[in-house]
Amino acid sequence: MKSITELLNDRILILDGAMGTMIQRYGLTEQDYRGDLFMDTPGQLKGNNDLLCLTRPGVIKEIHREYLDAGADIIETNTFNATSVSMADYGMQKYVYDINWAAARLAREIADEYTQAQPEKPRFVAGSVGPTNKTCSMSPDVNNPAFRALTYDELVAAYKEQMTALLLGGVDALLIETIFDTLNAKAAIYAAELAMEQTDTQVPVMLSVTLSDVGGRTLSGQTLEAFITSVQHANLLSVGLNCSFGAHDMKPFLKQISSIAPYYVSAYPNAGLPNRFGEYDETPEMMAAQVKEFIDERLVNIIGGCCGTTPAHIAQYSTLLAGAEVRRPVKSPDCLWLSGLERLEVRPENNFINVGERCNVAGSRKFLRLINEKKYDEALEIARTQVENGAQIIDINMDDAMLDAKSEMITFLNLIASEPEISKVPLMIDSSKWDVIEAGLKCVQGKSIVNSISLKEGEEVFLSHARQVRRLGAAVVVMAFDEKGQADTFARKIEVCERAYRLLVDVAGFNPQDIIFDPNVLAIATGIEEHVNYAVDFIEATEWIKKNLPGARVSGGISNLSFAFRGNNYIREAMHAVFLYHAIGRGLDMGIVNPAATVTYSDIAQDVLTVIEDVVLNRTPDATERLIELADKLKGEYEGKKEEKVDIRTGMSLDERLEYALIKGVSEGLEADLAEAIKVYGKAVKVIDGPLMSGMDKVGVLFGSGKMFLPQVVKTARTMKKAVAILQPYIKAEKGKNTESLKAGKFLLATVKGDVHDIGKNIAGVVLACNNYEIIDMGVMVPTEEIVRKAIEEDVDYIGLSGLITPSLEEMCHVAEEMEKAGLKIPLMISGATTSKLHTAVKIAPCYSGPVIHVKDASQDPLVAAQLAGETTRNVYLEKLWEEQEALRQSIGEKVSLVSLCKSQERRIYIDWDSYIPVEPFGPGELTQCHFSIAEVRRYINWIYFFNTWKIGGKYASITAIDECSHCKTTWLSSFSEEERPRAIEAMQLYKEANDMLDKLEALGDVKIEAIFGVFAANSRENAIVLHKGNELIEIPCLRQQIEKKDVDTPYYSLADFVMPEDKMRMDYVGAFAVTSGQVIERMIRHYQEIDDNYNALLLQSLSDRLAEAATELLHYRVRKEYWGYVPEENLSMKDLLQEHYQGIRPAVGYPSLPDQSLSFVLKDLVDFERVGISLTENGAMRPNSTISGLMIAHPQSTYFLIGKIDDEQRAWYCRLRNMTVEESYKWLSV
Repeated sequence: MKSITELLNDRILILDGAMGTMIQRYGLTEQDYRGDLFMDTPGQLKGNNDLLCLTRPGVIKEIHREYLDAGADIIETNTFNATSVSMADYGMQKYVYDINWAAARLAREIADEYTQAQPEKPRFVAGSVGPTNKTCSMSPDVNNPAFRALTYDELVAAYKEQMTALLLGGVDALLIETIFDTLNAKAAIYAAELAMEQTDTQVPVMLSVTLSDVGGRTLSGQTLEAFITSVQHANLLSVGLNCSFGAHDMKPFLKQISSIAPYYVSAYPNAGLPNRFGEYDETPEMMAAQVKEFIDERLVNIIGGCCGTTPAHIAQYSTLLAGAEVRRPVKSPDCLWLSGLERLEVRPENNFINVGERCNVAGSRKFLRLINEKKYDEALEIARTQVENGAQIIDINMDDAMLDAKSEMITFLNLIASEPEISKVPLMIDSSKWDVIEAGLKCVQGKSIVNSISLKEGEEVFLSHARQVRRLGAAVVVMAFDEKGQADTFARKIEVCERAYRLLVDVAGFNPQDIIFDPNVLAIATGIEEHVNYAVDFIEATEWIKKNLPGARVSGGISNLSFAFRGNNYIREAMHAVFLYHAIGRGLDMGIVNPAATVTYSDIAQDVLTVIEDVVLNRTPDATERLIELADKLKGEYEGKKEEKVDIRTGMSLDERLEYALIKGVSEGLEADLAEAIKVYGKAVKVIDGPLMSGMDKVGVLFGSGKMFLPQVVKTARTMKKAVAILQPYIKAEKGKNTESLKAGKFLLATVKGDVHDIGKNIAGVVLACNNYEIIDMGVMVPTEEIVRKAIEEDVDYIGLSGLITPSLEEMCHVAEEMEKAGLKIPLMISGATTSKLHTAVKIAPCYSGPVIHVKDASQDPLVAAQLAGETTRNVYLEKLWEEQEALRQSIGEKVSLVSLCKSQERRIYIDWDSYIPVEPFGPGELTQCHFSIAEVRRYINWIYFFNTWKIGGKYASITAIDECSHCKTTWLSSFSEEERPRAIEAMQLYKEANDMLDKLEALGDVKIEAIFGVFAANSRENAIVLHKGNELIEIPCLRQQIEKKDVDTPYYSLADFVMPEDKMRMDYVGAFAVTSGQVIERMIRHYQEIDDNYNALLLQSLSDRLAEAATELLHYRVRKEYWGYVPEENLSMKDLLQEHYQGIRPAVGYPSLPDQSLSFVLKDLVDFERVGISLTENGAMRPNSTISGLMIAHPQSTYFLIGKIDDEQRAWYCRLRNMTVEESYKWLSV
């Protein structure tokens, strides 16, 4: 009989479906779960499905049979939760072995029965090993991120117990499934090796990961590439995906894993997504249609089902697999893979990998002091700064005589795991103590590097350590050190490295790609003759290793080179730059360096460079003496500059230092400054009310005045929160109350009913939170009664309403009316693109006796709130507000000068229709659906609007034309004045982060911008456009400009002017379209919001809006050239496109020339919004949020324009054609 592995070479295998779903169908009672065995066991046992293997084995057998009858090749044991860790919830730990053994025997018996009946289709049993309900990578206690509910070793023991029983019960494979934490999975892999050794049984190991969100990461934060990298050490049969999604949503991630996995690939999706009752609605036929794509595109080798799937779902697969081509595993990587939360590939084209050196107690006195004093937040800041400065790997070393190195290593690594900005990069576990290295490896879910092992203690210890490194899933640095000592010459270096390589590869079975040699960077220019050639020996040894030891990498501790010049940082950095320049050229792959070093090879003056190169390359006998003289000369210059830099902070007063920390978002020295502040101010509460709130007020003022930018404001929140946390123990000691009472106030924020636009509201929430306000964010489309009820329930101090579409203005009036009825007097703040001071004063304020304030942007919210909160400022502010609003109400009597509708029609644009020949489109009246990738769309983004959204200013969008070279960026920055330069720097950083986000979206593969459009036969009739859709005529009345124009030759425009009148007896054409950024991006935004990552939520929302606009631009371009083809020869530059220098227009609903939001309902039916997943709220807002719909007009004289105000006559005419009342028109029209 062929094995699973052999069969996978021939065909796709079918895995069974959900066990839990089938068990639920039996309606089992508590008594069924207890059986006779557990009659007297305390507590509830119902729900412990694995227990049924002992108490109701007949049920489990029936389910196995149903899946085998449906065509399954592999059935899973009913042991998903059968570890002592999970069974502890029921107090059933002592029955773990019995449950797993019984489950394996039940499945084995049934599988063998079917194999005997049908030998040509052998059936296999996979031992199901679930993730447990605890995680090794994350703390269950938000206040103690270093805490773990269980250790790696405890989890290994639990898994080993389970797997031993499964193996002895006769399983054919071990399936470690629903992996949400890669460290748990690594523990399971380790346990599988131990269990197989103990039972002397070898079976394949299969892995299946589950993703936590549409961002494509596990719950513990890893990307799929990082996950594959982290388990690369294991001898795996397959990897794959299960749970998380239905087949449709799983596909993009399955494509990703299939493209990189050098294993067979499995997939067992859910039967769609659960409905509101937690049930799965996807029928077998619906699921099969999606799974067919997996098979047709050769994405899988094993296909099954997870939650909600049944034998009926699995029965669909056999037909799909007939004649299916088999997917072949991709080749194993030809380079070193490492991972944190993200993968790092060490390839020659990467040039050089920076390993950050500052988290080393032996090399950094500051880091040692922070660890000694348990100031882990500050120590983490050192790691974070290194990553920000370009470190691609972080070296961690805790070897100090006064530290418990093992304990500190565990604590610090656990803390790093809670910091995604740090843990995204791989780690280097650095210690001379083996127990510290081993403990460190058991804390890290990614694939890290061990630094280091050597032959110093002989081959036996070397091989033992190497095998354990491989088993724990790490790469290894091998020092050029053996029983004779440190290799210090070229000959000794290559001798030791070659010997170690042969032992690792030939004896220990180590992957050559995971071997990194450190041929010893030793100090030069020491005055000792034997040391003069050390750098040359290292460089030559590097070249030899790369040529003669295939796959191996080379690294080194670069700072050792300049040890003789401690205290002279410039010379040290210059020596390192020269050494790296030559060593990288000969094959050096990575090195432990200070990523913040500022001296580069090209920066060094020629005379200095000559001296340093003479030393490094050992070119002249007097090189050391010349370098010493040079070092003395340069030290004074460098130290003087360094001292000048230090003076910036040391000259500040206490309040200035605290203000500086808040504005810059830095926490260095914060704890000491706060301790001093308590002595000065007497109480912690006064510190918050005084310098801290003063600092946050300054942040608000700087933001409001445009001298501080939203990305910076978002990042200041961390420092304020940290400051309050530091002061909290003092506050409790003083008054016995928590910091919640110290909030500046409570703000309720909501986007009103019928409106889905929330980016402005979200920005306001971040800015207010940074100013110490408690935020209650009710989201979008919030009914009025919910806003009022929540405001009363939470006793809020302020309410902020947001809306973008015109009907939201009326909804805001309704909120004000209901607040008045409820007797509230809470200040009501109004914001949004369609809102204005005038509308607020005239329409909303009269509905409510409390303050109603229009705020132009988020920066004003805290400033207004602060004035309303102050006893002395409140009355002054309100008196001024009411005077201003009354003046605005009076001003509406000052009419804008309008011409009559008759006169504006007479002055319409002249078009020579007799000589105009409309271009007939392909398939007029037919709808066309398009899908644009992120890669296609991003080049059409108009970055000016993006930077305007972030309150930075469109002028800084010129950064988008700058190449990646540092010189180009420097030149660009220098083009701005000193005053403008900080904003330019922020624009540069924001543009980088925006492109990183776009890269992420692009990497997902299946994030598409959806579009649908049609081009319809049309004519104009008076001031309306009449479209032909089949036999139906759709009339769209178009408003005409009426505001008086001084130039008598300037026409008064209406969109109908640009469409051929029907009395010409010839047909013209008008397009209609809808474009949306789609549900995937919307779900990603929600995910960021749920995890309180406000910055990325805002970043993605603002990009989503730009992508929808960009896709509309791309669609219009293709319509002009191809689909309609009225300008097939168009060849405009991107600049000309974005400046609208093309023929034709595409006015969107709600925009200046088409200002009626209710037209969304007309377009919904015209182009079938639902086909691309667009829906409408009752107020005509489109969902997803980033959606655009409108018309396309081709005439060469068509142009964009603003309607402005209209008179009562035109309003009455429009209402008659749109079948709405005049009163309703004020809700829908923005004129």
